[in-house]
Amino acid sequence: MLGQEGRHVSIGVVGLGGRGQGQLKVLLDMPDVDVRAVCDVYEDRTQEGVRLVQEKKGYLPFATQDYRELVARPDIEAVVVMTNWTTHIRIAVAAMRAGKYAAMEVGGASSIGECWDLVRTSEETGMPCMMIENCCYNREEMALLNMVKKGLFGQLVHCQGGYEHGLQGEIGNGDINRHYRQENFLHRNGELYPTHELGPISKYLDINRGNRLTMLTSMASLSLGMHSWFQENRPDHPLAHADFREGDIVTTMIKCARGETIFLIHDCSLPRPYSRGGRVQGTRGIWMEDNRSIFLKGLSPEEPESWDPHHWESFDKYLEEYDHPLWKEYKEFGLRGGHGGMDYLVLRGFIEAVQKHEPTPIDVYDTATWMSITCLSEDSIAMGSMPVAIPDFTSGRWIGREPATPGCFALDAVYEEYFQ
Repeated sequence: MLGQEGRHVSIGVVGLGGRGQGQLKVLLDMPDVDVRAVCDVYEDRTQEGVRLVQEKKGYLPFATQDYRELVARPDIEAVVVMTNWTTHIRIAVAAMRAGKYAAMEVGGASSIGECWDLVRTSEETGMPCMMIENCCYNREEMALLNMVKKGLFGQLVHCQGGYEHGLQGEIGNGDINRHYRQENFLHRNGELYPTHELGPISKYLDINRGNRLTMLTSMASLSLGMHSWFQENRPDHPLAHADFREGDIVTTMIKCARGETIFLIHDCSLPRPYSRGGRVQGTRGIWMEDNRSIFLKGLSPEEPESWDPHHWESFDKYLEEYDHPLWKEYKEFGLRGGHGGMDYLVLRGFIEAVQKHEPTPIDVYDTATWMSITCLSEDSIAMGSMPVAIPDFTSGRWIGREPATPGCFALDAVYEEYFQ
């Protein structure tokens, strides 16, 4: 339970850019976490990691610019990877081969081969690998998980989500700020950031435990947003005349083995407010994120004689009534960390799995499946939006796979007895 200190866990942190430093601070606020090693390819970032650890914990961690030196250290049992998207997997693989638990920040894969490397390494070494998908632990998503598992939406038919965020400045200044998004938008065209939406949706739909993703098709719009931004903000820079490959709007449709469909949208290079565009729809109702609305048959107001008998309700009262027990406990404990508190929960879920030598709540099959959408969407777009098969990283085990480890941080079911 939250607030109960466990045995001390010694970890190493690889990747200390903006996101890495923020997550490092969250980890350092946990009394039972010892950050014994830090690493970044840039020396100034490595030294900032050292400073943060010394300031909070009172000791000097081992510091290196070579992740291989960090994962080889016998004094750490887990490695948290917060580097750029294209290096997550290789570092996590090295960590597992060195006998460490591995956790990776979100991002898409560059190839299916590296996804299989991740899975095979975890299977061969017996070491877990967890994607730190914080949106799985957001309050709204956890309440929806609770409602889905209680059957309030009936049988699910369709889910939607997106990463819709005006990031032109972050992308455009990537060469100045040493941020990897710029290179990805220049050279790739696909669903570059699928997991914030796909992670929670996969848990609603029992993906890899009774269901799986089978195929997708993706389509990209023309690319004008970054050219427009450079013309306005950095007109003399060579990239003002570059051909950014990433379409401004990338849409992806996914089919599931049980027949459900999933719609994803990536929208980062045009001016717009932030949204994850969530939608959950089943035989008894629908939830929509952007208007914080819900309709549930038998619970929401209806006018049978009207041409439009169904009426939206605010989601607020359902959020209170079906708040996940972890969030009820969390509010009493005190929210902390970034992104409204969900950063703390996802990292805490990983740390407690390491403490107990248990499987992580998001496992290597989830991680590989969610990451694979990026490179598969690139293939689909490159072939004129042709359908592309999604590999079964469980190798058939999804059909009758054993239940996940129960507990407070479990995402495949809601174990209320752990909160009594």
